[in-house]
Amino acid sequence: MPDLKNTLLRTLGIEVLSAQPDCVVATMPVDERTVQPVGLLHGGASAALIETACSIGATLNVLNHGSHAVGVEINVNHLKGKREGMVTCEALPVRIGKRLHVWNAEVKDEEGNLIAIGRMTLMIVSKD
Repeated sequence: MPDLKNTLLRTLGIEVLSAQPDCVVATMPVDERTVQPVGLLHGGASAALIETACSIGATLNVLNHGSHAVGVEINVNHLKGKREGMVTCEALPVRIGKRLHVWNAEVKDEEGNLIAIGRMTLMIVSKD
């Protein structure tokens, strides 16, 4: 897996719990780094968590093929507000193709409530 130091992950407190080519699980705190001015989890932070998990999953599928994955589209639906605690994202592949990957992700709170859902499309490009 790529080095995650000095990235947005560190800034937002995102931690990768499990990273496999067919499932990535990551957590993020809901705190002063990830809330909007009214104290709710910022939609952009949720989107960053989803993009992180999906991108890591896609990268793990192409790492040994001289390629890497880059995001080309993300869609996130914010379903429930959250003011504090932790959220967990689970990302699963929908399609792993030679040039395009599509991943779905769910963000849940500690009680299993669905906070956000997302779908991300990634293009597979040559490293050179």
